[in-house]
Amino acid sequence: MFFVPVARHANEFSRSLERLFDDGLAGLNAEPREAAIALRSPALDVSETDQLYTVRLEMPGVPKDAVKITIDGRRVNVEAEQRRDEEKKDGERVLYRERSVSRFSRSFALPEEINQSDSSAKMDHGVLTLTLAKRLAKGATQLAVN
Repeated sequence: MFFVPVARHANEFSRSLERLFDDGLAGLNAEPREAAIALRSPALDVSETDQLYTVRLEMPGVPKDAVKITIDGRRVNVEAEQRRDEEKKDGERVLYRERSVSRFSRSFALPEEINQSDSSAKMDHGVLTLTLAKRLAKGATQLAVN
C-alpha cells in the first residue's frame, strides 16, 4: 500500500487557500470580513508520569488572560481568542492586513481523571503548558457488614 504523509503540510495548504480567497481575490485595499473569525485547533503534545500529565499547546499571540480551560473528569477543553491590535497612528492607513482575529479551541480526553485542585497552567512564549495531576485512588478500604 502506498502512503502519502499529507497531514504535515495540510495546515500550511489550508492557510494558503484562506489567503487566496480572503485576501488575494478581494484586492489589497479591502478590509477582511470582521464576522469571519478563523477557528484554529492548536497543535499539542502530551506526556505523562505516574502522578501527572503534561500538555503543551501552541497558541501564538494569545495573552494568558484570554485563555479559558475547563476540566470535567477526563475531558479537557481549552479555548482562547487572539485579538487584533487596532492602534493606528495619525495619517496612517492599512494597505494590507494578513493577521486577523483567531479563536483557538481544542478538546481532548485523557486516560485518567484529573484532580483540578492540584493542576496548573502556564503561558510562555506562545506555548500553553498544562500540568494536570492525576486523580489517584485513595487505596483499599474495608466495608463493614451490618
